[in-house]
Amino acid sequence: MKNIKFMHSKTALLLGLLFFTIVSCERDASNQLEFATYSSNGEVFIDGFSGGLDYYPFLGSYLEAFSVDTETKYKGSSAMRFDVPNVGDPNGAYAGAIFRVDSPRDLTGYDALTFWAKGTRGGLINEIGFGQDFFENKFQVSMSLQLTTNWRKYVIPIPDPAKLVQERGMFWFAEGPENNEGYTFWIDELQFEKLGTIAQPQPAISNGVDKSDSGFTGVDMPVTGLTQTFNLESGNNITVNAAPSYFNFNSSNEDVAFVNELGIVSVLSEGTAKITATLGGVSAKGSLELTSVGAFDFAPIPTRPASNVTSIFSDSYTNSPVDFFNGYWEPYQTTQSTEFAIDGNNMISYTDFNFVGNQFANPTVNATVKSNLHINMYIPNSVPADMDFLITVVDFGADQADGGGDDTRQQVFFDKSLWVPNTWITLEFPITMDNKNNIGLIIYENINFSSLSNWYLDNVYFYSE
Repeated sequence: MKNIKFMHSKTALLLGLLFFTIVSCERDASNQLEFATYSSNGEVFIDGFSGGLDYYPFLGSYLEAFSVDTETKYKGSSAMRFDVPNVGDPNGAYAGAIFRVDSPRDLTGYDALTFWAKGTRGGLINEIGFGQDFFENKFQVSMSLQLTTNWRKYVIPIPDPAKLVQERGMFWFAEGPENNEGYTFWIDELQFEKLGTIAQPQPAISNGVDKSDSGFTGVDMPVTGLTQTFNLESGNNITVNAAPSYFNFNSSNEDVAFVNELGIVSVLSEGTAKITATLGGVSAKGSLELTSVGAFDFAPIPTRPASNVTSIFSDSYTNSPVDFFNGYWEPYQTTQSTEFAIDGNNMISYTDFNFVGNQFANPTVNATVKSNLHINMYIPNSVPADMDFLITVVDFGADQADGGGDDTRQQVFFDKSLWVPNTWITLEFPITMDNKNNIGLIIYENINFSSLSNWYLDNVYFYSE
């Protein structure tokens, strides 16, 4: 499994300014009004950066992963080269960056981002696409991409070109080591094109299925599983992950639940509402039927003295630094997460769950003295009859690095009989590993085909009696 976690700052920006100038009091108003226009240049990298394009590596990535290669290229004089680091590289855990322009571009005349690419090995690029811009990422698109060792042309369709009137995010990617080893890949002739052969749009929400879920008044939740599928000239279908702002959402009962343009469902009162959507005028497959059961119950407030606790996530204690609560391991993880608060009580919601990890490696936790783990967990609606739940605690060893070769693990299995629906339960167990002075990761996992999908997490901490 490859783990990618990238972060960047967000800055508010007012777009779409309209300027006008009174040239003469004798001229009609219609002649005085000038609308801002934006470049329709679709080039991103053709033997070099197109005008105004800059490279912004993600926090924690190998900052020098990108270079311009004049030796290996598909066409012309140069190509983009990306060097993915090995596991444990002190210069960065992965390669990842945004390529953006300061002046927005009008990409409504195109239907795809295209490029030629190859790698030194057949790596699977975790995420690649366009629409990340350091701001709202309103029209972000991503997909995974299987490389070959020979040059091949790739197509990333635009879910709805009409949305890209003012786009800054020309290209982005995030890729980790393959089987703990780094490698190199190249991209050439990177540009937006009007292919005219992208057809049969098939948008979907909730991964194309009709889902039912419970919600709570005052608790926001995202619509997940947002995709757009097209049929290409080759006859193959290709699916991309599409940002919520490509969709138009509808709630059957807005007094119960309202969905904004970012795909966030605000639960307003008790009752049931069905969420559906369209994209580019095409009805999306799938839906979310949300039943609000009223106010949300909070997890029990911890009572152990702070001196006996090393906290990872709790409002009752000072928390240790955390790298991530959902690092998103590619390519197999489906779990989405949202951190939310109600009346100052912070919790984490996991949806589309199969497995997820909380990593805290800077610093790791010494559980030699505080050698027990406490977790509060809440399953809404119902407990699956086939539920089988596994928690894995990972000690990173002396190198304090995940996968560094000296890791040790402890796994604890939990039977479904422990859980009661719509009730916070407490999981506590001793850490019994021989090595437990550099614990850096807790993994939660469905096993044996367990179908647990949604749950809440709170009060994760190590403690001594």
